[in-house]
Amino acid sequence: MAATAAKRQIPGTTLFDGDMAQKGYALNKMCFSFNHADNRAEFVRDEAAYCARYGLNAEQAEAIRSRDVLGLLAAGGNVYYLAKLAGILGLDVQDLGAAQTGMSKDAFKAMLLAHAKEN
Repeated sequence: MAATAAKRQIPGTTLFDGDMAQKGYALNKMCFSFNHADNRAEFVRDEAAYCARYGLNAEQAEAIRSRDVLGLLAAGGNVYYLAKLAGILGLDVQDLGAAQTGMSKDAFKAMLLAHAKEN
């Protein structure tokens, strides 16, 4: 695709492209570190220090503090890496799906069940 081509836009969706990968590099690198139990424990002990260690910017650090999944996506977070963070925070995939769709977890689960019954 030509460099001058317009970026694809899907209303209500943050696309993870090369620009977002660069924007979220520190955040995603930090989340990747959670593959190791000692890193997860260190994050739990002092979130702010752990975020600073990875050089998160103010937008990313605030989204972590406020548990704002959509904010993390907008700050360059990749959902596959963010899933590692979600586990530390006691969230599951349905919590993430609900946050991404702006629904409550119960409404999101009901939607999934309705779609399953249709198929």
